[in-house]
Amino acid sequence: MENKPKEKQKKQIPLRLSASLYNDLAQWAEDDFRSVNGQIEYLLTECVKHRKKTRKNSTEESESE
Repeated sequence: MENKPKEKQKKQIPLRLSASLYNDLAQWAEDDFRSVNGQIEYLLTECVKHRKKTRKNSTEESESE
């Protein structure tokens, strides 16, 4: 087994989705030329980036008041 740096290791998690949500994600993934798993990972990554940016901006605003 290959030793990868910790940040490159992928964690596996069980995920239950409704059939309609899965179908919507599958269509979106196909439109973006990604697998469903890749699409979910992409969307979660974007949400986390947005949250970090939003929290950073709100912290800066609080400090300037």
